[in-house]
Amino acid sequence: MPVQTSIQLFTVREALEADLDGTLAALAARGFTAAEPYDFVDRAEALAASLAAHGITAPTGHAFVASTSFIGPDGSETTDAVAAIDAVFDAADVLGMTTVIEPYSAPSRWETREQVEETARLLNNAAEIGARRGIRVGYHNHAHELEATFDGQTGLELLAELLDERVVLEVDLYWVARAGIDSPTLLKTLGDRVVAVHVKDGTLDPEAIAAYPPADQVPAGQGVVPLAEAIAAAPALEIAIVEFDHFDGDLFDAVQQSLVHLDSIVSA
Repeated sequence: MPVQTSIQLFTVREALEADLDGTLAALAARGFTAAEPYDFVDRAEALAASLAAHGITAPTGHAFVASTSFIGPDGSETTDAVAAIDAVFDAADVLGMTTVIEPYSAPSRWETREQVEETARLLNNAAEIGARRGIRVGYHNHAHELEATFDGQTGLELLAELLDERVVLEVDLYWVARAGIDSPTLLKTLGDRVVAVHVKDGTLDPEAIAAYPPADQVPAGQGVVPLAEAIAAAPALEIAIVEFDHFDGDLFDAVQQSLVHLDSIVSA
């Protein structure tokens, strides 16, 4: 089955919050036919209507299903409650979403094996609930899950071993590179568990990556992240998703360049 291409809407979050319909229209004009929403529970109806109007589907989305409180994109922990899991799956149904992905867990949850086991338990529980709704549950990594090691094994690999077979992984190729891990080797190790990847590139310049959001990200194919090699190493890949955490130039031009490069990889 061909690999579908998509865009994580967090990439264009400022434009989206200002003009949801106009932003989705701009993405459709640049060739996107699928998107990965974030923070979709409270705006599912409006988001679904606008996506449909512009011919964009939402096969995957990010929502907290294994965390009890909201965690900021910079890793900051809060006491803000997240949506109830049934509300998440209700919103996913409205959007026609078939995979809901836990976007982030705090680095403080990756310090001991017992903590990784607890994260796996929470994901497995969410997957059990999701299965009754026909919705898969997944997990999206950053760098800290790979920087943490347990008996010579990365935290993400340990998590994968502890997960119910119904839980999938969405591997962020940029954050794998940031952790100093060879992504093609990692993806071969994780095997069929990986059904999605975040495709973003960067120079990995030490000064630029010290900032948050990272200041080194560039259109796919213009940095040093081995995107094509990683995608080729994922045997069960279903969807490859363009993403930027930050870009100083024309963001819509950058995502279009990334899509062109990504299309050339997945069609090869």
